[in-house]
Amino acid sequence: MNKIFYRARHILVEYKEDAEYILKQLNTGMDFEKLAKDYSECSSSEEGGNLGKFPSGVMVPEFERALYNMKVGQVSEPIRTKFGYHIIERLEL
Repeated sequence: MNKIFYRARHILVEYKEDAEYILKQLNTGMDFEKLAKDYSECSSSEEGGNLGKFPSGVMVPEFERALYNMKVGQVSEPIRTKFGYHIIERLEL
């Protein structure tokens, strides 16, 4: 079976309320990269949340399930995983 490849960036926070606040900021036109640098608790925050290109099976199931169902350019609602709450943007390969 062929692997699916993704490119994405995300913002990871501990609390759902923080994720909802950040999503509101995104919806008013704030820059994803800037918000990731300012708020994300993931080491990818230094890269504006960019996770690069990766194959299916690398991320936790909840993250990957959300990404699989997203269109390029789409930003997710807060997605809960064992790491916290993610706001994900699917990017072009």
